[in-house]
Order: sequence, then structure tokens, then C-alpha cells
Amino acid sequence: MSFVGTKAPDFEAPAVINGNEIIEKFSLKNYIGEKEVLLFFYPKDFTFVCPTELIAFQEYLQEFEDRGVQVVGCSTDTENSHHAWLNTPIEKGGIQGVTYPLVADITKTISANYEVLGGDWIYNENDALEFRGLPFAYRGTFLIDKKGIVRHQTVNDLPIGRNIGEMLRVIDMWHHVNNYGEVCPANWTKGKRAMKATPKGTAEYMSQYLEDQYIMEASKDGCCSGSCGC
Repeated sequence: MSFVGTKAPDFEAPAVINGNEIIEKFSLKNYIGEKEVLLFFYPKDFTFVCPTELIAFQEYLQEFEDRGVQVVGCSTDTENSHHAWLNTPIEKGGIQGVTYPLVADITKTISANYEVLGGDWIYNENDALEFRGLPFAYRGTFLIDKKGIVRHQTVNDLPIGRNIGEMLRVIDMWHHVNNYGEVCPANWTKGKRAMKATPKGTAEYMSQYLEDQYIMEASKDGCCSGSCGC
């Protein structure tokens, strides 16, 4: 299911904030009306791809903050596991130095509500409840606006790490759309031309695109601008 354009499921759960402080009730409601949120799920503490992602989010944290976005991580581990991992040096497989909140989805309900949990509970032939599948989250990422609406989501399989820079590009596009009333074409990055969402706007953008492509091809052939007649 796609959550884009719908209300993000709220939750209240334990979390570790500021790298070392355990709190019992963390909620997305803390940010409604104040900040956008980039909520990301990861499979497990003390694993393999996960520390590279969490450290990468921390390395880019100032850029998220400069854009008014709060980064929040979440897995099905306990808050105590988060705390231990946060206090383990990087060279020993830890994530010491990470300061954004890490939510403890102990009941697995947050992951289930965002539909990133790798399995589900079912009743077997003996009417006993059991879990089928993977009891932890896939690498889901959700950009949530100040009104609590999901504006972007992706889900990666377990061995596929995220590109954190791409998360920033998506945020830049969302901000450009809201600030300038334009839409962002393929491969758009901050500072590039966007387009008006009209037939005329599309035609103008594509005309310029073709001209730019011609100039690029001409420059490969040794022409400085594509218009010098050489």
C-alpha cells in the first residue's frame, strides 16, 4: 500500500534521544505543525548494512536540520538495545555519536502500521497464534510534512542500503514545489530549472532540454557551444 497523500500513522513508543537518554513516550505528534519528519525503518541493531545507514544519516544530519527536517529512526529492537548500540564505538560495530531519535517498536505495531514489517501474525491449524515471515522491518523511508501527511516513501529489501543524498534531493524537490508552485522533472537537483504544470510549461522545458542536449553533444565533438558553425 502507498501512504503518499495520506495521514502518517501516529504512534507512541519508547525511544532513545540525544544518543543516551531513554524516554518512555515518543510520538510524531511532537513535530506536527513544527517540522517535517524523515522517518526511516531499519531491520536490527548490531547488524551489517544498518550501522552504515545510521552513521550516514548522522553525517548528513545538519543538512536535514538546515531544511527543517527531523530525522527519526525506528526498528523492532528494545530501547535498551538501542542504548547499548549507541554507546558502542563505531570501530566495534556500533553507532556512537548518533544523536537523532531511535524509536523502539517492541510490539512491532509501528512497522506493521507502516506496512514495512517482514511478516505477520496468523492462526495456525491448531488455532494457535504464530508469526510467519521476518519479525523485523524492511528499510522503509517516509517523508512526512508538517501536517502529518506522507509526501514520499520508499522500501528497500534487507541487503540494499539507502542513498542518503537522494533523501535530501527529494526534500529539496518537495520544498521547491511548495515555495515556487512548479513541478520537478526527472533528475532535478536544487538550482536547476523546473517547470510549470501546464502544456506550455512542459513545451518550454522540453525545448530547453533539447537545446541543452544539442550543446552537450556538440561540446563532445570539440565545439565550445554548438552554435559556432564548426
